[in-house]
Amino acid sequence: MQNTRATENINFYTRKWVRPEDLNANGTLFGGSLLRWIDEEAAIYAIIQLGNHRVVTKFISEIDFESSARQGDLIEMGLVATHFGRTSITMRAQVRNMITRKTILSIERIVFVNLDEHGDAVPHGYTSITYDRDRMPTSSAGQD
Repeated sequence: MQNTRATENINFYTRKWVRPEDLNANGTLFGGSLLRWIDEEAAIYAIIQLGNHRVVTKFISEIDFESSARQGDLIEMGLVATHFGRTSITMRAQVRNMITRKTILSIERIVFVNLDEHGDAVPHGYTSITYDRDRMPTSSAGQD
């Protein structure tokens, strides 16, 4: 049974092609590869939403692996912000197989914290999702 709650309001922007180096000993998608992709995608989402390239993963809730993918399958990853804290952003994630149409993984809560140049948590001042690029940082780390 597919989890419909997890798909509501989630936008799927990133797609990956499952290649031989992404497989486990059973010939299916290695969970560690998938979690690395999700963490990277969530970090990019947090950077865009908070307008700061200094964000870190604080918490990932229970991970529910529902199905898998095989070599050659295309998967898509989706995220949506569910809560803006004073210094954090919480999001929900889902990954689905574009070939089989099945949900591969869902994570109810991923929390990222907004940091200053010293690595300390700082308020970000946002309370809602943005769909434009206005919050993107204008300079990279170490550049002015």
